[in-house]
Amino acid sequence: MKTLNTLIAAMAVCAAGMTTAAQADDNFASLTYGQTSDKVRKSGLLQNNAPGLNADGIIGKDNTWGVRLGQMNQQGRYYLTYDNVSGDHSGVKLRQENLLGSYDLFLPVGDTTKLFGGASLGVTKLTQDSPGASRDTDYGYAVGLQGGVIQELTDNASVELGYRYLRSNASTEIGEHGGPKDGTLRLTSSAQTYLAATYKF
Repeated sequence: MKTLNTLIAAMAVCAAGMTTAAQADDNFASLTYGQTSDKVRKSGLLQNNAPGLNADGIIGKDNTWGVRLGQMNQQGRYYLTYDNVSGDHSGVKLRQENLLGSYDLFLPVGDTTKLFGGASLGVTKLTQDSPGASRDTDYGYAVGLQGGVIQELTDNASVELGYRYLRSNASTEIGEHGGPKDGTLRLTSSAQTYLAATYKF
């Protein structure tokens, strides 16, 4: 919990500092839709209790929705993102929620097209909510990179195609209600391909 509070405080300080330093930048909001695939490691205990469970298949190319708010200028943008994804496999259900602070740099490749690349830092919440199992939730760090292409449609509207890779350490325990724990699932990384619609105001 101390690590979570430290990350949230750092994100808040960065966001406040950037807002103060860049009052002339344009505000923007985005809706995102994509697909996420996670790499999930089983503990040794869970491997023994559920050897046939494909942990990487629990969240594998599952639909992901998100919202973003931030500011941008001609050189780049900074923003906060919330997104969530859930999936199930072999009776195990996981939900992943991300709260990220990000910064991207722009590289124009035409009058209305530009490439972007940047980094993200934040918090991941991982929830195990399998039928018949005790619900369990954990928080961990999230750090990674993103990149893609932006196509401007009007002065205020644009669409983008992007890819984001995150590393994390969130984990959850799994076991039947009232019974012993079968083991632990630990999220190590996630990869997301997404489309975004952005409006600048």
